[in-house]
Amino acid sequence: MSWVISACAFPPAASPVMSADLSPHTSAGRLKPISLSWFSALPTLKLSVTNDSPVHPSPSSNNKNSCSPFVRAAWTRRSRGELAKQPNKKSWKQRTDMYMRPFLLNVFFSKRFVHAKVMHRGTSKVISVATTNSKDLRNSLPSLTDHHACRLIGELIAERSKEADVYVMSYEPRKNERIEGKLGIVIDAIKENGIIFV
Repeated sequence: MSWVISACAFPPAASPVMSADLSPHTSAGRLKPISLSWFSALPTLKLSVTNDSPVHPSPSSNNKNSCSPFVRAAWTRRSRGELAKQPNKKSWKQRTDMYMRPFLLNVFFSKRFVHAKVMHRGTSKVISVATTNSKDLRNSLPSLTDHHACRLIGELIAERSKEADVYVMSYEPRKNERIEGKLGIVIDAIKENGIIFV
């Protein structure tokens, strides 16, 4: 058994083991068409194992469109032109954030009441709601917007979320919003009652 290497980048060898076909003529004596494309400039390397028999070119050697997997992979990358065609394509975080952090806390403070709810982003389903405008809280609390009311809303949200088997949620602050004051009290009360924020 002997190895036969046929490559257009190697010089022709005198030994019968290594051979190179660099002539522009075919077996019928006609000239081969010479291509000046970038693909024709790449060297090709073909290895075959033979039992000391004459070398026969493989059928794929005549195929001009055959190229190595390395060349194919290099030309399938996303180019800058494709990026310019889709400037409004969402980033990876924008596309996956809805699935990585599905439950979102929403807190609203009005002049008279405090409202809080937990929503599922994918289905827009409301998981739990608590407000100081409800009948049981409106008549029992001295003030519907003070720190005690905010703490009570946080405890109710945590309790009702756990009843719905939701133990992890997230809060996205609005632009220039700080998590302090009444908002901080609501979020701290939720954390103290066993809910994890991500």
